[in-house]
Amino acid sequence: MFDIENGRVDRGQVGIGTLIVFIAMVLVAAIAAGVLINTAGFLQTKSEQTGEESTAQVTNRVNVVSTTGTVGNDDSIHTVDLTVMKSSGSGHVNLSTATVEWLGPDNAAILTKGDTATDTNFSVTAIKDIGDTAPVLVDQADRFRVTLDATQLTDKSHGLKESEDFTIKIVTSAGAVTYQHSVPQTLTDQKAVQL
Repeated sequence: MFDIENGRVDRGQVGIGTLIVFIAMVLVAAIAAGVLINTAGFLQTKSEQTGEESTAQVTNRVNVVSTTGTVGNDDSIHTVDLTVMKSSGSGHVNLSTATVEWLGPDNAAILTKGDTATDTNFSVTAIKDIGDTAPVLVDQADRFRVTLDATQLTDKSHGLKESEDFTIKIVTSAGAVTYQHSVPQTLTDQKAVQL
């Protein structure tokens, strides 16, 4: 260990203090690496979740195929029927967890699914239901009718009158779709009208 024959007495010596500093640096580096790995994993998970939710919000919607109104004897629209299907690229859309926001000429209301259409509920009936899954839109060919009672949602003495505007927003668990409608200028001698 010592080279005495050549007259050199070089010795390598490490003090305990240097050893402690070295171990401390290794420990700090290991902890910092662990924190960075955990943070990167957390950010990756959050970004994946945000991406999935954003995709669902864009795609998991309903598409309104047509809107009709039933005209009563008082020449006002008593019920509003929306024929809906799921949007392209959409997953399953459960209409029982959806809400319908109504903004009419007299008032506004948020409706939930019920057995019949009232001032607080909308109803869903199957027009074409592949696989008998109502009220869940599963297949692209599924068509459901969402019915709103306009006489309950207006001032209750009549339904929607001629030339009145109203807005319907269907809010699924993933996203919202807004439809603005206008009642035709004349409803006389009609049983049903396209809105």
